[in-house]
Amino acid sequence: MKRIVIKVGSHVLTEDGKIALERLNALVDLIAEIQKSGREVILVSSGAVAAGYTQIALDRSVVDEKQALAAIGQPFLLQQYQNVFGKYGILSAQILLTADDFDSRRRTEYAKRAVETLLSKGIVPIVNENDVTATEELLFGDNDRLSAHVAYYFDAAMLVILSDIDAYYSSDPRKDSDAKPLKVVEALTQEELDDRCSPNGAFATGGIVTKLQAADFLLNHGREMFLASGFDLADARSFLLEGKHRGGTHFKRGKRD
Repeated sequence: MKRIVIKVGSHVLTEDGKIALERLNALVDLIAEIQKSGREVILVSSGAVAAGYTQIALDRSVVDEKQALAAIGQPFLLQQYQNVFGKYGILSAQILLTADDFDSRRRTEYAKRAVETLLSKGIVPIVNENDVTATEELLFGDNDRLSAHVAYYFDAAMLVILSDIDAYYSSDPRKDSDAKPLKVVEALTQEELDDRCSPNGAFATGGIVTKLQAADFLLNHGREMFLASGFDLADARSFLLEGKHRGGTHFKRGKRD
């Protein structure tokens, strides 16, 4: 597993109207350890709109104001990352993409070249959706599906989603006390993929369904995905650094006879 993509959600990165610096520091610490183990990391980070909102309380339900929040939040969030990565002597760089970038071979190739150059220098690319200027039809609308495309088109073996959802359950744990976390999922049904999105946070755009859609895309393209908590990185750390699967859900195809 030479290269992985880590995606972190906005609900993980912000709390009580502020950047959750303790969780951001823990994330960067994990990435630094993964780099030391000889692997490359591409970070897909949500949180630009939420970060903008920490600076000015515009109405995120109005498109123009949401775009303004993203424009304010992108450099502010990147600065937080650069400050923390800097403590480890690691440079980070921002790459903004839209769905349209993956529909064009030329633009995909240009983006891939940029990513390859950054990774070859030990720099962590931080990818986000360019929702400041892109029109609605050019947006993924959530970073779960964007991160799945980043993992596939930029040659990563696995996508790791760190979220307020700590695993995929047998049923909705908010409604069913008997719901059990699924450790390994080898295939997803159309019914699961078509369910209604149910984001937990005010600035979240997906919920479990977009994560399942990301997993399904990767399973169909020969890649794997790991879903775990972004609030407590113990499961992710154990899985990625120790090779032990304690918690979280591993989406992978079963071995064929």
